[in-house]
Parts: sequence; structure tokens; C-alpha cells
Amino acid sequence: MKRIHRGFPLIFIVLMQFALSQLSAAADADILIRNARVVDGTGSPWFLSDIAVSDGRITALGRHLDMDASTTIDAAGRVLTPGFVDVHTHVESSSRRGGLEGQPRADNFLLDGVTTIITGNCGGSEINIGSYANRLTGLGINVATFIGHNTVRMEVMGPEDREPTNAEMDRMKSLVDKAMQDGAVGFSTGLLYVPGTYAETSEVIELAKIAAEYGGVYTTHIREQGAKLHESLIEAITIGVEADMPVQISHLKVKGPSRWGTIGSALDLIDSFRAQGVDIVVDAYPYARASTNLGVNMPRWAVAGTADDIAGKIEDPETSEQIIAGMKDMLDDGGYTDYSFATVARFMPNESYNGMNISEINQLREGALNIDGEISTILDMMVEGGEAGVTQGASMVYHYMSDDDVDTILRYPNAAVASDGGVIERDVGMPHPRSYGTNARVIADYVHERGIMTLEDAVRRMTSLPARAFSFHDRGIIRPGFVAELVIFDPETVNDKATFEDPHQFSEGFDYVIVNGEVAVADGEPTDVRAGQFVRNTGGR
Repeated sequence: MKRIHRGFPLIFIVLMQFALSQLSAAADADILIRNARVVDGTGSPWFLSDIAVSDGRITALGRHLDMDASTTIDAAGRVLTPGFVDVHTHVESSSRRGGLEGQPRADNFLLDGVTTIITGNCGGSEINIGSYANRLTGLGINVATFIGHNTVRMEVMGPEDREPTNAEMDRMKSLVDKAMQDGAVGFSTGLLYVPGTYAETSEVIELAKIAAEYGGVYTTHIREQGAKLHESLIEAITIGVEADMPVQISHLKVKGPSRWGTIGSALDLIDSFRAQGVDIVVDAYPYARASTNLGVNMPRWAVAGTADDIAGKIEDPETSEQIIAGMKDMLDDGGYTDYSFATVARFMPNESYNGMNISEINQLREGALNIDGEISTILDMMVEGGEAGVTQGASMVYHYMSDDDVDTILRYPNAAVASDGGVIERDVGMPHPRSYGTNARVIADYVHERGIMTLEDAVRRMTSLPARAFSFHDRGIIRPGFVAELVIFDPETVNDKATFEDPHQFSEGFDYVIVNGEVAVADGEPTDVRAGQFVRNTGGR
């Protein structure tokens, strides 16, 4: 026993020496990226540097960093940028297998270089933000959310075309307040869509003021994007001014051949308000086609109520006549001669329609080969879709914009790149390719192929600009202390493979994607890492 006692200090010393040697040999960083051509997100010219990452944050930046790391990545010949921030997505639906809860790794975003997304746009969100945040587990990417006006109004008033009572208004305010307390980053509207389209501007202002108290952002799918584009922009900006909060104009566009080429005047209008001190940012996707539902082809009053209500209006001869007249006016206003610009993304009652335009479907159904026949086809599909549980008939892709207008918007200095996409259920339907390839398309087409913008400016639009717009103060720039959301790629090999004809294809060329300091994509393939988090607003009362 004495020998054991006398030997104990020696053993202890040996163990301590071993532990100290292990500590001294421990890595200086979790990840060390060497020889990178750094495009830091600010828009400044690139520079060569090493980058060290520890505990989820960038810890050092400089040439020839003298340190060891658990993981070392040689980025020689490649570009290192902040992870892309997509401010306009739709991933909140828990009822679809394609939602973020169904596919939490979100491969289509990861493989397009996206590390943080914001959902709940266009007025549609989860109603209980706290519950939603708790359900989001095993995320591959970071996610933040708005509280949506349409969702709040539907919860309190249903799909009714009327003003709220005082009690209903108080209830809506309470729901917005609770959502902001639970971490929503702002308040979104979709003033084209039911039931938000029935709200007066004053209603929106009062609800937005609640979100403003928490430092939230007002983001909006404006009321009209055709003849009343300027009027709708002024309404959106007025809401932001009256509520005293920044304004984000969602997927800015000008719709219809009759108005193509006029987007410059809309940008001038925005600049005139910015010159007065109004904080306005727009977002846009690099495609001349949009995606929404089939019901947008009908007058707003006609799509009020439930699917049965809409079907009743369509089937009533007198009301149907009014609907048809309104649809013709809408078609004429946009400068269209038929509905060949409207393609089905998914029609649940008959999946064979997916990828066909309305003109083609009308022929298939042996309808009259004129506008009346095509309108009849749309109305029939609205009823059939409603019977299948899709109130607005079908998911659609619309050739609304011109390529030149899209280019003009994306050249605008305060235009952020955003997909307006979702987590897609693979090989289901013919969705818009933007859910797969938005950022890759900007780099491959706008930077590499056509030189419309520099790589530095393109990266700024995908990183620091959207991060600043939503007060993500520690994201969107490569800087010591910032969250380690990083992407490594060769701009010459980045490729957006997804097309309208074959949309279910992941982007190529993003070799490494790092989310919160962990490697989520390595050698172009997703890893098993799930480092994504729910990101809450940074404001407060």
C-alpha cells in the first residue's frame, strides 16, 4: 500500500504531462481554409487569404496563417465567399412533403450555395412562430421567418372580403405581437392574394407598426405589377414610412408585353424615395418567368371564400359572365392574346397537365380554340382543383417578364438576389427552376457568360445586401467574429442545370458549403452535418 501511495504522484505527473502535450498539440482552429481568393461580400475587390474558423465563427484572416486545424481545405484557384442569404423563400408549409420539415437538409438550397433563408413571404407564414421554430430540427441551413398578413387575417377573419371589426383588428395585432416575440424578423404582405387583397392600406399599417416595435422589416408582394405598378409601389413605401420600418419589395417585376421596357421608371420612383431617406431594398430572381397559382387569372372578388364558394360563382351563369369579362380585361391589360404564357407546374387532379400551357390543355380538352375556350378551361380547372383540395386551382409558371427588364432590375444597386423558391419534392410536378439554380444562374450567366455584373457585385447582392436589409449583423461578410457561413467554388465551373423543361436538377460547382462552422457540402456533395439553426430577429422594444 505504501508503494502504491508513493507511486501515485509520479503517475499523476505522467498523466498531467501527457494531457499537457495533447493540449499543446491541439488544433489552433476547427477549419483552416488556405490560398483562397476571397470575395468578402462587401463588393470590394477580391484578395488572397487564409481563413480560420473555430466554434462556428471566423477567427482569423490573413496570408500564410501559422496554425494547425482539425480540417484543412486547400482553396487554391477557387473563390471563397460568404454563404448566400436568400431573403425570399416559401418553405414553411408543414403539410407538404416538400416543405422544410419534410426535407430539413434542404439539398436544393445547400447545393446552390445558400446557408440562410427567410420564409413566410408574400403574406403566408406559420401562424405560431414559436411552435414552428421548435419543430425545425436537423436543419441543413439556417432559417428565419416573417409573420404573414394573409395568414393572420385568415386565422381571424377567414377568406372574407370585408374590413375587420375592432375586436378582429385587436386579435390580429395580438397575433403579430406574439409572432415577433417568438422571433419573426418582420411582417410580410401578399396584397395580390386572398385574403390580404381585401385589406385597406390602413389595416396593413396598423399591423406593421406592431412588427416595427421589435425592429422588424416590412416585406411585400405588392398589390399590382402591371398598370398599377407605381401606385402599388407608393402604397408599399407609404406603409413602411407610416410604420417607421425598412421596406423590402419582393420579386420586383413589370408584368405583360404591353409594359415591357418600363421598369426603369419604377426604379427611378424607388430612388426618389431613397433620396428622401426611406430605406428600400428590392429583390429579384434571374428568370423572366414567375410562379404562383391559377386563381390569379380571375378578378380578386371572384376568388374570395372557400373552394366551394369559388365554384359556386363559376357555376352561376350571371356571375360567371362577370368573371369572364374581368378575365378578358386582365388579359388585354397585360398585352396577351391567349394563355400560352401560363404553364402548369402541378395540377393534382390530372398530373399529365404538368408542363403544358393553358392553350395546349384547352386543345387537349377539345375546348373552343379561342379565348373563350381557354377561359372555360381555366374555370373548369379551378373547380376541379378545388375539389382536389387546391383552393386556387393549380400551381403555375407564367412568362410575365422580359429578359431585358430582369437584367435591368438585377443591375440596380439595391437589388438583392432571391429565389422565391422552396424545398422541392424531387421529381414531382414541373416547378420553376429557381428553387434549384438561382445563385448558380447569376454566377454562370450574369457574371461568367455575359459579364452583366462583376463577381464581387454579384456576391454582394447574395450576401451582405440581404443580410444588412434584415439586420443580420454577423452574417453576409467574411470578417473575424462573423458567423462562419462560407462557400468555396470555381466561378468557371458553376452551372445552373435546372431548366423549365427539366427542373429537378441540382446546381453544380459549389465545392464546399460551411454552415455555422461545419462542413455541410464537401467536394460538391452534402455531408451528414446538420448545423442549421432558427434565426430570430435582433430588434426589441
